[in-house]
Amino acid sequence: MVHLVYCDNIGKKGEKVLDKILNGSKTMVVRGAAGRKIPHSRVFEGETLYFMQKGTTDICAKATVKEVKNYLKLEDEEITKVLEENQPKLNLSDKQKTRWHKKCLCLVEFENLEEIEPLEFDHQGNMDDWLIIEKIEDVVVGTSIPYNYEKSRFKK
Repeated sequence: MVHLVYCDNIGKKGEKVLDKILNGSKTMVVRGAAGRKIPHSRVFEGETLYFMQKGTTDICAKATVKEVKNYLKLEDEEITKVLEENQPKLNLSDKQKTRWHKKCLCLVEFENLEEIEPLEFDHQGNMDDWLIIEKIEDVVVGTSIPYNYEKSRFKK
């Protein structure tokens, strides 16, 4: 599987997640929720991540998943500890630490980042901020297919 990761564009002080990824100061992304939500337990070492800035149509970078850490039912102190232990890779602002203070966390470390010739993203109304797809062409203008969450389901 491949994954399309939307990167937030937070604040006026240069807290652009994609910028941090591209300049190498961020080598891990986090997703969290009250319960298991995409991509928790659905992203694996060796898979490919594609990145795009939220609010744009350009998929502009890709990387390989190096390590995945999934956490369930964390207590407040544990959440803080997990985020702090991984802060050198996550490079989260205080606002982002608050946002990702969730009981279920999925931390995805990546390597071999490369900027790519921008691919035009074909946005569909039912898409989340992390998509799990068979191949990137499935969400690129001209080759896209109707998106459903079939690839996001847990494996039996």
